[in-house]
Amino acid sequence: MKISELARRAGVTTKAVRYYESLELITPERLSNGYRNYTEDDVRLVREIRTLQRLGIPVERTRPFLECLAAGRPYADDCPASLASYREAIDELTERIEALTARRATLIGNLNAAAHRGSGVGSPEETGRGSGEYLTLPADLPVPEDDGAADQLPGAKVPPIVLRNTADKAIRLDALGPRRAVIYIYPLTGRPGTDLPEGWNSIPGARGCTPETCGFRDHFQDLLEAGAGRVFGLSSQDTDYQNEVVERLRLPFDMLSDPALSLADGLGLPTFEADGRRLFKRLTLIVRDGAVEHAFYPIFPPNEHAQQVLTWLREHPL
Repeated sequence: MKISELARRAGVTTKAVRYYESLELITPERLSNGYRNYTEDDVRLVREIRTLQRLGIPVERTRPFLECLAAGRPYADDCPASLASYREAIDELTERIEALTARRATLIGNLNAAAHRGSGVGSPEETGRGSGEYLTLPADLPVPEDDGAADQLPGAKVPPIVLRNTADKAIRLDALGPRRAVIYIYPLTGRPGTDLPEGWNSIPGARGCTPETCGFRDHFQDLLEAGAGRVFGLSSQDTDYQNEVVERLRLPFDMLSDPALSLADGLGLPTFEADGRRLFKRLTLIVRDGAVEHAFYPIFPPNEHAQQVLTWLREHPL
């Protein structure tokens, strides 16, 4: 067969085939007219090279596997030299993972330090004039009851909803990946100079969004180390409002804005009315592979909730 047919059947380019020939990984016969003639064996060899490349083994180091096939073995890794190549590739990958893990830990440490720098909790000068009232909880807050409104959530598929975050990126909630995403959902955060809805403190589970958020900020690094891939706060407040919260509280994670409460409608999340507005009830979702793995509801006290999530992650490692 011609080189173009070989490339098509093996799923590579003709340029790649010529490169393999230059390394003498494949050696097609020459016809009397000078043209190369490729065989089914060459197709098998090129496919094997492509498979090994996908595993991270460089083309130049696939020779032991190809020689194993050429020796008549049914599998390219039936030979001792192939196994040695596996071990070598694994050792190199382990070194890379360890280096990346160390780099990630340093970045998380830097992010955590930057998030806490100058962010003394309760200080009007550091968190915004008048904001101290939002960082403390009254002693007589009513405790929310478990009304069963979240019982259906574990195992539920997350709908393909796209929300904007405070980094101005579109986040698709059902495509957050195989790592656990912590999404804590809250009614609204108070802001200096902005009145809370009338009777806010008397609504079970309403008060405490800012202390809850500060808890996730303070435990952010611990949550990542416990297996959380991402952390998001989510409310119906618009992105501009949430950006102010991110800056004032120096949050190391992004917030998601869902002004239409589309996630509440898509998953059947509990909501309530205040000042003529429909708001999320406070709950937290652990999302993995497009499904709800666990739901925290009801949540009380909100200022201790991040620690509750951290405890759960540590007790349920993947």
